[in-house]
Amino acid sequence: MPPSPPPPTRLQTLLPELGRRTLVMGILNVTPDSFSDGGRFEGVEAARAQAAALTEAGAHILDIGGESTRPGHTPVPAAEEQARVLPVIEAVAPGLSVPISIDTYKASTAEAALKAGATLVNDVWGLQREPDIARVAAEHGAPVIVMHNRETIDGALDIVADMLRFFERSLTIARRAGIPDSDIVLDPGIGFGKTWEQHLEALRRLPEIRALGFPLLVGVSRKSLLGRLHDRDTAPRDRLVGSLAAHVLAGSLGADIVRVHDVAPHVEALRVLDAVMRPTTAAGTVHG
Repeated sequence: MPPSPPPPTRLQTLLPELGRRTLVMGILNVTPDSFSDGGRFEGVEAARAQAAALTEAGAHILDIGGESTRPGHTPVPAAEEQARVLPVIEAVAPGLSVPISIDTYKASTAEAALKAGATLVNDVWGLQREPDIARVAAEHGAPVIVMHNRETIDGALDIVADMLRFFERSLTIARRAGIPDSDIVLDPGIGFGKTWEQHLEALRRLPEIRALGFPLLVGVSRKSLLGRLHDRDTAPRDRLVGSLAAHVLAGSLGADIVRVHDVAPHVEALRVLDAVMRPTTAAGTVHG
């Protein structure tokens, strides 16, 4: 008799299609100052409606954040961040068909959000700003998304070599806290702590990060680095085509999850990508 397959990991349980198709994380910012949609979804009812719209459009994960991380943002105290996100999580989690990730680097916010109904932690400082966040995630059995970031931009760096060193530090923190490798996702942090050229290099060299053996999340949605490629000034909401191109490219180079504002067009575009790149597992998504 063949041995029984190992039980699914927590990450596999939350995201059963991970690795079988390119998943879409829908962004729900409940902040007044996010670069693209600040102030649009601050109230509970507005956030609830947007959560429903994102999931109906096909999002596989909902990422809820209460502090803008755009360049030049003003940090907010944990109490204020929690006052923004907790009522929204408590309102949407019971009826939601997909998992919620809490977008925070603060251990206290992560703990409160996980108690309120979130099930993953998405840390833009890779567990390094407040390492206690790793303990919080481990105690709740929550998978973590570990993003590369830098306090300063240094154009002389080999940015991928810097990422690999950064991720090694993050993985050490995660393992010491008791988070299994199977519950870790890496994010190269496109748009954070890099020059424009380094952002593009990070995308181009995604296979080197994927070689570490962890799922990858990439988020380029509406970011200013895309605006620089236009021949005119663009508002964030005008960067859909560039966002689609960047995320389809990322998926072809190894990204397993993309973090986006515009869910429906990404689901459609990634269905084409998966039909080509993952033909066996994506076959069930093809329609006449």
